[in-house]
Amino acid sequence: MLRAKSLIAAGFLAAALPVAAGEAIHPAEMSREDLAGGLFDSPETLVKEDGTVLDITSLKSSDGKFASGMYRAGPSRWEIEEPYGVDEFMYFLEGGVTLTSSDGTVTEIEAGEGVTIPKEWTGVWETDGYTKIWVIYSADGSGL
Repeated sequence: MLRAKSLIAAGFLAAALPVAAGEAIHPAEMSREDLAGGLFDSPETLVKEDGTVLDITSLKSSDGKFASGMYRAGPSRWEIEEPYGVDEFMYFLEGGVTLTSSDGTVTEIEAGEGVTIPKEWTGVWETDGYTKIWVIYSADGSGL
């Protein structure tokens, strides 16, 4: 079963990359060096003017509905009053985040833990800073 899931995942990632005629498709790897911060050295890294946010997309599907990458942010607090808008899985490499849902439920995520936020979520996002791997799905491709 695990092998079948791995083959399906590999096939999905391979199928997601844009292809020139006759060009081979390859998975989008994040190496240990990348995860240690090397991925942010890419010229495609988006950097906020004050340098507090780094964001890099490692893969965007050919249909524009799925993407993955890494993100680093400094201390921040956001009140999310409109639905989050995308389904996002995050795995925290460093730091963490406190998510307070609109009903007052608190979810604390630390380095070495993951969380999935549904597109309908609203609440408060607070952090002292973090580095995460993110995976986003959006049925209509918005927000990617």
